[in-house]
Amino acid sequence: MILAYDIGTSFLKGAVVTENGKILARAQVPVRMAASADRERYEWDADSWLSGMALVTAQLGLREKGKLRGVVVSANGPTLVPVNADGEPLALAMSWMDRRGWEEAELIAEFTDSPVDPSFYLPKAFWIMRHEPELYEKTRYFLPCAEFIDFFLTGNAVRILPTALFREFFWNEGAIPRVRLDPDRFPSFVEPGDLIGSVSDKAADILGLPAGLPVIAGGPDFIMSIVGTASMQPGRTCDRAGTSEGVNLCWSAPVRDPKLLCFPHVVRSLYNISAMFSTSGSALDWAARNLGGHKPDIDALFREIQGVPAGSDRLLFLPFLSPDRFPIWDPDMRGAFVGLTLEHGRREMMRAVVESTGFAVRSVVAAMEAGGCHVADLRVTGSQTRLPLWCQVRADITGKKVLLPEQEDAELIGNACVGFFGLEDFESLSAAAESLVRFQRTFTPDHSAAAIYDEMFARFTRACACLGETLKR
Repeated sequence: MILAYDIGTSFLKGAVVTENGKILARAQVPVRMAASADRERYEWDADSWLSGMALVTAQLGLREKGKLRGVVVSANGPTLVPVNADGEPLALAMSWMDRRGWEEAELIAEFTDSPVDPSFYLPKAFWIMRHEPELYEKTRYFLPCAEFIDFFLTGNAVRILPTALFREFFWNEGAIPRVRLDPDRFPSFVEPGDLIGSVSDKAADILGLPAGLPVIAGGPDFIMSIVGTASMQPGRTCDRAGTSEGVNLCWSAPVRDPKLLCFPHVVRSLYNISAMFSTSGSALDWAARNLGGHKPDIDALFREIQGVPAGSDRLLFLPFLSPDRFPIWDPDMRGAFVGLTLEHGRREMMRAVVESTGFAVRSVVAAMEAGGCHVADLRVTGSQTRLPLWCQVRADITGKKVLLPEQEDAELIGNACVGFFGLEDFESLSAAAESLVRFQRTFTPDHSAAAIYDEMFARFTRACACLGETLKR
């Protein structure tokens, strides 16, 4: 059995997963960002991840510790933690949503052929060097979130890359000395499935884990979701919906589109064509709080909107409630209801919010297919997938089959795949995913809704452009 942990934006989850992909025990606790009035500053207290892991471990029980064969951690990224030589955080962690490093990203981009976004790791480290030099001087290592946990577990500092080809995207070593960052502050590389070390006595006492348990490299949560949905063959697409949402297509060739990210896939010789938008599940939560009354119940709201026709009576919502990327790449963009009338109520407004992220996914799919790709299906994962209407709307808007895995937490299943691969139970990650990942339901597009969604998608695209131009003024 593999003990899997995933540190998300809203929840820290843990599970005990068997060799056939069954979750024997599962637990989660909420995580909270530090309060800030700065729209570009999004931070966490890294120590809260450790206390959260201890709570999750206690809830799991771990009655059969002797059957555990390894522990694998995945986490949100790109999030960066400055730590001292003992692995203690020296400041709040800069989350993947933190976008203070616009200028730093532009400077780093001068020394790389790859796109550089302020959310990436190097702009964050460079920002600390330029704006908080005392913190920079005290920092022994800059660690991503999962690697911070792995350092605490084992005392070994590493950086995890899905494959060696990821170096230029995650930690462009050519750019590090060019911007006068210290290379020694960035640890050596390992890949998913590599053995990092074993759980120390100190970590075992604090977290309740068995001492000596092998710690196997996991990595970024989006990679684990790709593995945990078996999106490992061309055309298979992982639609990972949480607080934010990422769409990751496995494809056989690179795509050059400035609106899309093109990374090497975890499967060698293949590519991960992807896009991410920051406000997805958080938009649903926002709508539930503001439309759901004193005690919002998102499940009850979904039951209410079941009878609202496709298109929400021609009401649009633009889900840009925080600095976003795809499909607009505009940090000044804001959310909006478009077409609101006296005839619209909270049912139509809630349905419009649900449909809005479907339109955003359709924008991604359209860009991918315009670049010569073929999106065969959407393999969904995340808390929203428990809502059948959410899945059906996804299928209706995109015109693609939506596959729902048996386990909604694809990251945890992906961690288990990596763990068993690292223990040499499978010859490849792909083989592990094909064995462990199963699907419980397929949602097929309702073609009777196609005409209205085609019209509303065209309006959505125009509204994004028009509102963006208005806000710039």
